[in-house]
Amino acid sequence: MSGSFLMGAVLALAGGFLDAYTYVCRGGVFATAETGNMVLLGLRLASGEPKEAIRYIIPICGFACGVLVSAAVRKKFKESRALHWRQMTVAMEIAVLAAISFVPSSPENNIYTNALVAFAASLQVQSFRVISGVPLTTTMCTGNLRYAAESLFRAASEKNRAALLNAAKYLAIIALFITGAVCGAAVTRAAGIRAALAAAGILLAAFLMMFIDLRKNTKQKTEYGEDEEKAD
Repeated sequence: MSGSFLMGAVLALAGGFLDAYTYVCRGGVFATAETGNMVLLGLRLASGEPKEAIRYIIPICGFACGVLVSAAVRKKFKESRALHWRQMTVAMEIAVLAAISFVPSSPENNIYTNALVAFAASLQVQSFRVISGVPLTTTMCTGNLRYAAESLFRAASEKNRAALLNAAKYLAIIALFITGAVCGAAVTRAAGIRAALAAAGILLAAFLMMFIDLRKNTKQKTEYGEDEEKAD
């Protein structure tokens, strides 16, 4: 289940929701991807404002920490029979989002809450890298758009039906991400900081879905060359 398209759909909804949440009520930022923070860090440094630059370093470090934690959980609990290691990382995401839903929004607080959202997003990015046989991300869409365009080109130029199917998967995930953003904006405007609980609820659905066993003890290789073990 953790590598199914249905799982990717749920996670994409959560990813779009979180970006809308941090933009609407946590200082007008997109906390699930760090490219913007890196640009702003460079701009502050170029302007001779090192103290202001620090505020952008914090979420970048939060994202990096999430990758490290996810990799450590996978290494330690890969053979766990009680819970799938990906369920553990999703449980961490849920706990983080539940916690920040009670932290008031202010310029000072938002530096740290957005870093925690970045941490949660990186747990998701690192844990779910291949969905339905294709490499994609569920918290940002630039790479998905690139793969979609590439797959469409291959489908048209090579009459490749498999590439057309992959393009459809990417475009569907992008559409679901946007849907999540629409829902996130609406819920956040209505519920304020507590809207993070709704994102946690979406992730709880993902957590519970992983109790449904669709595993096969075989390896599949994606068309982009990345091995992914279905039983992993």
